[in-house]
Amino acid sequence: MAEIKKTYTLDEKRTAVELYNREGLPFSEIARELHIPRTNIRHWVNLYEREGLEGLEEKRGKARGLHKGRKRKDSLSLEEELVRLRAENEYLKKLWGLQRGKSQK
Repeated sequence: MAEIKKTYTLDEKRTAVELYNREGLPFSEIARELHIPRTNIRHWVNLYEREGLEGLEEKRGKARGLHKGRKRKDSLSLEEELVRLRAENEYLKKLWGLQRGKSQK
């Protein structure tokens, strides 16, 4: 049977990190005192050092961003795209006309 992993609260994680940072206790002593695996505490300390308190928040089950999928273009960028495509069409028409003129000579 698979082992069920305990999910620790933000407060439990913060307490463990504070014991390490403020009290200077080793991971093994904090683990023994709080009944939390030493590797979890080490991981939380590293996350806290990299990302601050936000790094300790639970990320499972949350969307990574506000929007999923391709980013929608706003109307201004669509207008800009239309102008760009029209200019590209004019350029290609001129190029085609020049090519056609050379082939007729």
